[in-house]
Amino acid sequence: MTADAVGGVWTYALDLGAALARHGDLVTLAVLGPAPSDAQRADAAARGLALSDLGHPPDWLAADAAAVRAGGRALAKLAGRVGADILHLNHPALAAAAPFPVPTLAFAHSCVATWWDAVRGGALPDDFRWRAALHEAGLAAADAVAAPSAAFAEATRRVYGFGAAPLAVPNGRDVPPASADAPPAPSVLTAGRLWDEGKNLAVLDRAAARLPVAVEAAGPLVGPNGARIALHHTVALGTLGAAAMRAKLATRPIFVSSALYEPFGLSVLEAAQAGCALVLSDIPTFRESWGDAALFVPPHDDRALAAAVLRLLGDRADRAERATLSGGRAARYTVGAMADATLKAHAAAVAGFGAR
Repeated sequence: MTADAVGGVWTYALDLGAALARHGDLVTLAVLGPAPSDAQRADAAARGLALSDLGHPPDWLAADAAAVRAGGRALAKLAGRVGADILHLNHPALAAAAPFPVPTLAFAHSCVATWWDAVRGGALPDDFRWRAALHEAGLAAADAVAAPSAAFAEATRRVYGFGAAPLAVPNGRDVPPASADAPPAPSVLTAGRLWDEGKNLAVLDRAAARLPVAVEAAGPLVGPNGARIALHHTVALGTLGAAAMRAKLATRPIFVSSALYEPFGLSVLEAAQAGCALVLSDIPTFRESWGDAALFVPPHDDRALAAAVLRLLGDRADRAERATLSGGRAARYTVGAMADATLKAHAAAVAGFGAR
């Protein structure tokens, strides 16, 4: 299974890899991009997962198509060395070099073409066009394709013009149950790759200027691709470890995501599991996952975002009810459910491989 140590794919790969290991699979994580930290390596080892650094960048950090194709060839060699029975590609562009000699599931977590469609719109710039072409070729070469939500599966089908949408295999997380011993904190929290324009943090930062409580943001302000954001009214917490993030969520702040682009939203799921009320941008993936449990606001409207937060701050009963509803929705998205659905996707890949 491919992974990178930046962002939600790492969390996904460790959770899923450990769950598959409990099913009896032997899982090797082929790591792309920056090397995992010592803490990340220890976490993987504790879950019974083997790590192998490929020494190649993921497609979104690669300098050119040749670097991505070289990564695909390196992955094929690693698969041969470890005797892999199936490849789970969290970086589908790797399949563009050539079809792999074992069943291959391409998992479309995100891509530059769907990101551009949601965040900017219009024709892709040159630096994105070749990346999108590789991603498309990798999806087409795989024996089965999956995505973390039906909404994102449809976005992938539409943007690339595929005849059928990928399989929807929602992400999952397992966390300790929320504690309601203390009243929820009078504060606001967001989390994620803050530097990513798709997270739309500038809107939340403007909304923060209209709020009487602290608005905190957990995550990096500078990305490995050089992208960055400056915050003026939001308190930057930096990147929090898993324990620190759990402690922050345990205070049950109002959790906000103003994202323009979010194929699933692990940070939102973790907040809902912790008992937080949710205020979310009105985009298809959030509607699919959270239904009537969250308050939804137009993605570009900082006034509406501030008003929604103020509503929950001023109405404890509404806030508590929405936290309960969000927790109920979150109960669907467990690691076990994710693993079961992934095994079915792997079976589809095996069937597709047999039909080559």
